[in-house]
Amino acid sequence: MGGIVLGDNQYGKAETHVVRVTRSGAQDDIKDLTVSVALAGDFAATHLTGDNSKVLPTDTQKNTVFAFARDGIGEIEDFGLRLARHFVGELDAVERARVAIEEHPWDRIDGHAFVRAGSEKRLATVTCAKDREWVVGGLTDLVVLKSAGSEFWGYPRDRYTTLPETKDRILATAVTARWRYGGTESDWGRSFSETRRLLLEAFAQKHSLSLQQTLYAMGEAVLKATPEIVEIRMSMPNKHHFVVDLSPFGLTNENEVFYASDRPYGLIEGTLMREGAPAAELAWG
Repeated sequence: MGGIVLGDNQYGKAETHVVRVTRSGAQDDIKDLTVSVALAGDFAATHLTGDNSKVLPTDTQKNTVFAFARDGIGEIEDFGLRLARHFVGELDAVERARVAIEEHPWDRIDGHAFVRAGSEKRLATVTCAKDREWVVGGLTDLVVLKSAGSEFWGYPRDRYTTLPETKDRILATAVTARWRYGGTESDWGRSFSETRRLLLEAFAQKHSLSLQQTLYAMGEAVLKATPEIVEIRMSMPNKHHFVVDLSPFGLTNENEVFYASDRPYGLIEGTLMREGAPAAELAWG
């Protein structure tokens, strides 16, 4: 039997929750982020012998997030780049820093009051090595529903199949989409807003014969209209809505009353990318 060797490893501070208030008199602005840091590099000694001489405490990483927030956050992609570049540049042992950020949106009520905008979150993951950098944007929990314009039929049937074919169904999902940028300089806010708009527009306009077809149409719309994005990965659970049989009560149901089932659910995932796109390398992890 051969010896035992240490494989890939990383460590860091996960889910630091930072809220930054920018005060400007009559109206405040807030940024509400959850920030996770992961460092990889020359850390074999701490695993093998307990030597921590190269291990930056995760508490220090948390403090760094707060200190950098003091100087302002701006777009989350830029904030992630600042943090990741700091860890790679300041620490010889760090060969790769990955900063993953979730932004929790708030809608303004008035100058100093806000209401949480819902479950949807904006995402950014920045990875910096000593000589390369990658930026991935995204969103999650974008809940959408179509009450018409969706079908599902023509699938194989066997002795376990009970699902009836339909030419008119509710199509609902919670979109998670993450997209890889071709570079590390962009108008991040504009790109995010445009990508989100394109995803919603394609979902609404595509007459769907399957959720897979809808996923492809949404990703295709993004890549056709946003040249700065070279790859998009999407995950879309099928939030099933089943027509309720009201006949036991002497009632008809003309595709109007549904039972919304939360689980089990179909999970549709896919990746679209440009032909000739640069290799992802460390962008995705």
